[in-house]
Amino acid sequence: MTVEAFDDYPEPMNSAKRAYQASLKLGTTKGADRSRAVLAMARALKRSFDDILEANTLDLEASREMAVPELILDWLKLTPSRLENTVEILQRLGELSDPLRRVRNADYQQEDSQSYTQLMPLGAIGFIYEAFPELGAIAAGFCLKTGNTVILKGSTEASHSNAAIAEVLQTAISEVGLPPGCIELVTTEHGTSLRDLVTQDQYLSLVIPYGRSSLIQQVVRQATCPVLKSAMGNCYLYWSLNGSLEMVRWMILDSHESEPDPVNAIEKVLIHRQALPSSLPVLWNSLKEKGFELKADAELVEAFPQLQLAKDGEWGTPYLNKTVAFKLVDSLESAIAWINQYSSSHADAIVTDSYQESRQFALGVNSASTYINASPRFSRNPSRGDSVFLGMSNQKGHRRGFISLETLTTVKHIIQGNGRF
Repeated sequence: MTVEAFDDYPEPMNSAKRAYQASLKLGTTKGADRSRAVLAMARALKRSFDDILEANTLDLEASREMAVPELILDWLKLTPSRLENTVEILQRLGELSDPLRRVRNADYQQEDSQSYTQLMPLGAIGFIYEAFPELGAIAAGFCLKTGNTVILKGSTEASHSNAAIAEVLQTAISEVGLPPGCIELVTTEHGTSLRDLVTQDQYLSLVIPYGRSSLIQQVVRQATCPVLKSAMGNCYLYWSLNGSLEMVRWMILDSHESEPDPVNAIEKVLIHRQALPSSLPVLWNSLKEKGFELKADAELVEAFPQLQLAKDGEWGTPYLNKTVAFKLVDSLESAIAWINQYSSSHADAIVTDSYQESRQFALGVNSASTYINASPRFSRNPSRGDSVFLGMSNQKGHRRGFISLETLTTVKHIIQGNGRF
């Protein structure tokens, strides 16, 4: 394919074309070369901490002057620790085995031929993220490792940080010989709207939005190419008749420990009405000591005036901070029905000593993952196993659950004949 002159086209069409053409080359590179590029990105980031933090300071100062919400400021803020975590994730991605071209048996076989499948790249991927400057680097690592190119579109609040990080990454991959266009950055300075990017379906194979639910829904409404929805917050915990208070306390606290984005944080707790223990104030006080704001339904607020009343609209909306709301329910069945109506459908949990209840909950809750007497805490770079995760998806479509390297691949069916007719 010949390279077209892009000057007559507006951004982000230029970026989409460059990324698409680069993806045709990147998809045929060796796994060792892609790993080398990801490791080069990690080294380049590590050398550039001072420049990136300086750019981030400019973003933080401008955002404070614009009265940006504290939640976004926390997402926006980079620290040496957060950058170091990003470097560690890129290093681990670079060291993992190549996820592409793994051969698997096909579900069917034709006569006089052999059928099999292989994992292949998707192509060009758009990553749209709200604040979280370091996520641009992590998403780029995911994409390059899987043979995909990436177009990064961050929010205005992080413009200096995103530009600094993208420049570092682009320089690193060019030095190891990857084609230009593997990592593209589009900004509002280009006059680029969200719609401009997510309607480039002739070039983009997938768009991944990451941020508040309002951003996710905006992308879903406007996109003409496939969207992999991510989810954050509004995870539910059902406290069974025979579940322990200490287990509930630990699961809530632990689920909020991931930072800066506690993806699977428990924000709502359903309590079986007959299990209402007299020791509940112990839980309230313990959570308040850890800086939590506590809310509840009208019945619990009447019994415990120290709690704030949760409004009707809050049960289906993530708080995305250290707030937990409690509600009484009559049974496990009613808890499952409530969760299926109001949770974010990506990670919900139960505390119970009953095997039957745990099975009923796990199968009945319509979520991507369920946790039984286990913290749903999300880790992008877990210490056990050989997977790294970008986020969590709550959709029933392209992929569901943890967004891993394999999530960014597709399947090619190959039928090998023997020359007979």
